[in-house]
Amino acid sequence: MTEGPISGIHHIQLAMPAGGEDTARRFYSGLLGIPEVPKPLPQAKRGGVWFETSAIRIHLGIEQDFRPAKKAHPGLLVRDLRSLSKRLTEAGYEVTNGEPLEGYKHIYVNDPFGNRLELLQYVKSPRSGGADKPLLQPE
Repeated sequence: MTEGPISGIHHIQLAMPAGGEDTARRFYSGLLGIPEVPKPLPQAKRGGVWFETSAIRIHLGIEQDFRPAKKAHPGLLVRDLRSLSKRLTEAGYEVTNGEPLEGYKHIYVNDPFGNRLELLQYVKSPRSGGADKPLLQPE
């Protein structure tokens, strides 16, 4: 694989309507298990909420004329897709299976604001010999 000038992704930014911070906390921390981190003071005054682990940073920012991302979406790597899918379903979220994707099991779910998320679990593909392994994996 050729190295280019981009070395990685610092964070994923998703939009939400004003006043949605507690709803975001219940979903991203409560269901997905991504801890909230304090926003730096200059950004905190704009509202929104940030979530972070050693593997991912998700920032939810306030968008005044909010419209959810229905097609564009982040693909988040997960350790146990089955149990996460069950937890989301039990919490009332509709989970849909993705089309076959070699090397992964994956589902789609909308966050409480309607933003589409893809959740993927790596499963070594017999044909690839592991060549389809994600660049970064959850610890």
